[in-house]
Amino acid sequence: MARGQKKAEPKNGNGAKLNFEQTLWAAADQLRGDLDVAEYKHVVLGLIFLKYISDAFSEL
Repeated sequence: MARGQKKAEPKNGNGAKLNFEQTLWAAADQLRGDLDVAEYKHVVLGLIFLKYISDAFSEL
């Protein structure tokens, strides 16, 4: 890459930068706080289960 040129960042159709992965990881780190990973997995699995039940109920 030539000096002074920036890497092209991916953009969606309206010109916004797509850095949602980094935002999601930062949010997850803040939500987790000082919890141990073994305890945090129970919270995440519970949320995934609730999402599954919600989707299954909305199909009815």
